[in-house]
Amino acid sequence: MSQGFSIELYFDPALENQVLKAWNVLARRQISTQLIEIESRPHITLFSSPFLDPARVESVVKSFVSKQEPLPLSFSSFGTLPNEKNHLFLAPAPTMALLQFQAQLCEAIKKEGIEIGEEFKADAWIPYCAVAQQVPKTRMAEAFCVLRELKLPVSGYAMDIGLVEFSPVREHFSFGLGNAVEP
Repeated sequence: MSQGFSIELYFDPALENQVLKAWNVLARRQISTQLIEIESRPHITLFSSPFLDPARVESVVKSFVSKQEPLPLSFSSFGTLPNEKNHLFLAPAPTMALLQFQAQLCEAIKKEGIEIGEEFKADAWIPYCAVAQQVPKTRMAEAFCVLRELKLPVSGYAMDIGLVEFSPVREHFSFGLGNAVEP
């Protein structure tokens, strides 16, 4: 049974590989393997909802991305969310371009009559890229040490947006930003 849907921002191959490197080191050290197990892909969640009709948002997303260009990203720090789930993430520099991109996408979705949750509203959204989920408390310090070994900042571009259903992750569609050529 589906736990929900999310619209995700995907990276260029070089930046994606930098994130995957962190996932793989954490998995090899048996700290966290969940993102690999659910077949996720490195991303920043732009919007999420427990219930969504993929067909209803597909045309909105396709129209939105056609007017966007690849977005520069720079992951400059890492951290954890203040909850009991023990998730670790890489944090992109919150540029005006990234914040406006997410706000404009949510505005387009809202115009379709789809409710935007509080955490995805423009004044509350926090961009991040998960690198580990459900890290045992006794392994958090070790996980932070692994992330410190990454040579930050790592930079690249956001190139695509996709809609996924989770978990496990199943992609419904994805589109390249701007003039990116579709296969």
